[in-house]
Amino acid sequence: MPLTMATAGIENTIQKVGGNEKTKKYLESLGFVSGSTVILVSEVSGNVIVSVKGVRIAIDKQMAMKILV
Repeated sequence: MPLTMATAGIENTIQKVGGNEKTKKYLESLGFVSGSTVILVSEVSGNVIVSVKGVRIAIDKQMAMKILV
């Protein structure tokens, strides 16, 4: 399921990062790689704040839809 559908506060494992090569590289540079854990902190209108590798990051809905957990 896409990251936008995850339950807040629950630890999830990233299964796949989709999108074109530029998008994948950008998300990987932020720490979104297959096998790593991510926690959805909050969601507002589809935009999310997540905790990945101990850092909180805000990403928009389109980016979050490309991260499958």
